[in-house]
Amino acid sequence: MTCVELERQIAKITMAMMARNSQIGKDLISHLKTQLSTEVVAGIMIISIERVLWFDPNSVLWTVNNLLPADIQQEIQNTFLVHFYKQLISKGFIPGEDFSIDASSQLLLNSQAKSAIFSHSKVEPHIKTC
Repeated sequence: MTCVELERQIAKITMAMMARNSQIGKDLISHLKTQLSTEVVAGIMIISIERVLWFDPNSVLWTVNNLLPADIQQEIQNTFLVHFYKQLISKGFIPGEDFSIDASSQLLLNSQAKSAIFSHSKVEPHIKTC
C-alpha cells in the first residue's frame, strides 16, 4: 500500500467514524483486514482516532463502543501497553516493582509511575494503582 492509498484509507475510516456509520466503518475495516495485518490495521485505526479526536471526541467513544472489532481493540491495547512499558523503563522505573501488567492486560502502576505517565494529562486515567 502506497502512502497515498494509506492516506485515502485513513480518510475514509475517519469520515465513517465522524458520520457514525457502523456499516461503512465495519466494511472498511474488514477490507483492510484482508489486505493488511491486524497490527497495521490497528495502527491505521489509531491514526484515524487521533484525527477524529480533534474534531469530535464523542465520535471516538462511539467508535470504541460500536465499530472496533475485538481483535483490533486488543491490538491497540497491546500497542499502548508496549509504549507505556518502554516509556516507564526509559524514565528509570523497574518492571515488577514500579509497574506491571496483570492477567487481563491491565497496566498496574504505583503512584510515582502513574504520575510520570499522566503528568501532562488533564484526564484521570482508569488504571489500577499497585
